[in-house]
Amino acid sequence: MGRVELLSYAIPAFAVLMLVEWIAYRRDPDRSGNSGSARDTASNIATFTLGRLVKPLMQYLLPFSAVVGAAAITPLHLSPRSWWVWVLGLIVTDLCYYWAHRADHRVRLMWTAHNVHHSSEYFNLSTAIRLSWLHPVPNILRGLAWVPAALLGFPAWMIFLLQGIGLLYQFPIHTQRVRTLPRPIEFLFNTPSHHRVHHGSNKPYIDKNYGGVLIIWDRMFGSFAAESEPVRYGLTKNIGTDNPLKVNYHELAALIRDVRGASTWRGRLGYVFGPPGWTEHAAAPVSEVVEVPATGRTVERAGQLTS
Repeated sequence: MGRVELLSYAIPAFAVLMLVEWIAYRRDPDRSGNSGSARDTASNIATFTLGRLVKPLMQYLLPFSAVVGAAAITPLHLSPRSWWVWVLGLIVTDLCYYWAHRADHRVRLMWTAHNVHHSSEYFNLSTAIRLSWLHPVPNILRGLAWVPAALLGFPAWMIFLLQGIGLLYQFPIHTQRVRTLPRPIEFLFNTPSHHRVHHGSNKPYIDKNYGGVLIIWDRMFGSFAAESEPVRYGLTKNIGTDNPLKVNYHELAALIRDVRGASTWRGRLGYVFGPPGWTEHAAAPVSEVVEVPATGRTVERAGQLTS
């Protein structure tokens, strides 16, 4: 069973859980204003449904898998008959996911696909299925993150299955209904609280908590943030539309415009491989007027405008 088949079997459970969450929100007089909207939920479901129809095209457009190739050439072969191989495989593939997910946020070309998931200004279970459609180049590059797992000897089918399990784990943590879990769980695992932080667009939360199943990777690599203030969901510049087509490709269109408008090759490459928000033109220095003690004179001190 591959990742796509596993997610397909989970769709009825997704639907039931989303309905239960919606009823719970409707019955809660203290629900937050960013818990959801009918238009946003409809857009999420439409994006997911159309994505399920489009995604099978990938197997024809991209028949080669770097993971399959790496598994074929490696001299190492771990047996899935051993229980510890499954435990180790879950840890290794989750670490691969961490770095793939971090690249999704720090490389703009990757962000053209992943921003779809973050573009909702609401946060509920339907947000979990707001997934990108056909983005061949980012998908190829993202798949390279699991090549180390294949080279270590894990079978390709096992890697794909564990990827699917990791994605299933992340579905129920897209909710505001669960505040925090016992401290040992919060320390080791990705939880609703940690994932709310990840979807935040306010400054303490941007580019934090990339972990899939385990949050210890963020603690180890300096990208962890605890939930400390109300979360503002969405993008730093929200797109203001529920059109699934625009939701999927607005950032790719913006990247193409920036590349076409760049005046140097450094600028063109920076817009593609730099982090989201990177610009070819650095912020102009500003002058700060300061008073010199005892003289009463004022002088200008060059500086850089910071936010």
